[in-house]
Amino acid sequence: MKAGWIAAMGLLAAPATIAAPAPAIDRNLLQVQVILDHLGFSPGVLDGRPGISLTAALKGFQMSRGLPVTGKTDPATVQALNRYKAWAPTRTLTLTREALAGPYINPIPKNENDQAKLPALAYRSLMEKLAEMFHTTPAVLMALNGPDTRLAPGTKVVFPNALPFSRDYDPKLKPEWRQTLNMLNVSAQQPQAARIVVDKSEKVLRAYDAAGKLVAQFMVTTGSGHDPLPLGTWSIPVVDTNPKFHFNPALFWDASKGDEKAMLPPGPNGPVGVVWIDLSKEHYGIHGTPEPQNIGRTESHGCVRLANWDAARLAQMVTAGKTKVVFQA
Repeated sequence: MKAGWIAAMGLLAAPATIAAPAPAIDRNLLQVQVILDHLGFSPGVLDGRPGISLTAALKGFQMSRGLPVTGKTDPATVQALNRYKAWAPTRTLTLTREALAGPYINPIPKNENDQAKLPALAYRSLMEKLAEMFHTTPAVLMALNGPDTRLAPGTKVVFPNALPFSRDYDPKLKPEWRQTLNMLNVSAQQPQAARIVVDKSEKVLRAYDAAGKLVAQFMVTTGSGHDPLPLGTWSIPVVDTNPKFHFNPALFWDASKGDEKAMLPPGPNGPVGVVWIDLSKEHYGIHGTPEPQNIGRTESHGCVRLANWDAARLAQMVTAGKTKVVFQA
């Protein structure tokens, strides 16, 4: 890593040991991921590699198109995806001062009372921000660009093609929320969901319109042995964007002795990320996360967790007081 990447990742020096290189990025797979991401069947992190999130996204896309549900890029699925083959897997963009702007806070303290003193639970580094903007990881950005890429205004950088089709956000939305949607490259054009179904066994959230058509699917983390997913049908009282988080140690089985209640500031690295979709089940909600690469691979404290960009997109699909939420095994 050269100085540009090191500084952007918030590192003071290169690591002492070199890890085994990650598998090469398959641009054909990356294009499949980009197409699915644009269509609302999120493959999780855009990394050009196979995995459980891509398999789940392909199954969702196949279900929505009436195709055999294989989770593979079989001939019928490739034919359906070819309709969107003009959507390039990557885009080369010129960095701007706006894209590079902070604030950045590194390190973020582990103790919630210390976090409560911060102005925001902001990104830890420029690389973390750029990765989330383009629905990927810092490692993928490193792989797509040369090691001596200098992250400064005017530099051309290759990103996964997560750019939205529209940024014409509803002017009734709070300005700071429009800014978040824009930063996360969430399109202003989203289908409206009449019903949300979270499937615990498949680790996915599916959105259906008023006609019962599957219009979107996202990979999710759903509860744990200590805090199981509350099965049943729930409503959405409110959608809280860029939320603060009230940390109450009494609600966390793994809280440390001596932890106190604290009001944590908003930010993408907060416990619930950039949005909290409240549920009629007390203390439960659907929300974002500071660790998108772990979605579907770790546990939660009972809530349903998505990557920030997927949670933000879902927030544009649901309507408080109208959209029903079903949790099923």
